[in-house]
Amino acid sequence: MTPKRGDDAAPPPIDDEYRIVLATSEAAKGWEDFRRQEPANLRWAYDQMRHNPGCCNQPPNGRHSRMKREFATGTHSGRTLPQWQLEVTGAGRIWYLYDDEAKTCWVKDACRGHPKETE
Repeated sequence: MTPKRGDDAAPPPIDDEYRIVLATSEAAKGWEDFRRQEPANLRWAYDQMRHNPGCCNQPPNGRHSRMKREFATGTHSGRTLPQWQLEVTGAGRIWYLYDDEAKTCWVKDACRGHPKETE
């Protein structure tokens, strides 16, 4: 998503931080919905992905966890990567692929309602 005039500027990652990329148009729309309606929760999710996307330095908790079974991995640009989930609100989730080699989190979905795939 290329920023346009009037858009907020995203800070670049520094040091050991991870780059966060909205990988789909659905993710971009959902991210914007979270930004408008749940800014503090989105900031928490952003910080988790930016600094600790694979929970390397702390154990996963109920709000930040690796997906299981058929959702445990996903593909991006032909690469299979581990898929993680952040519980942004009671029902709202962000699903992302964790690419440790590229130091990037590919946000595949951000939705304010519970994802139908895991119901």
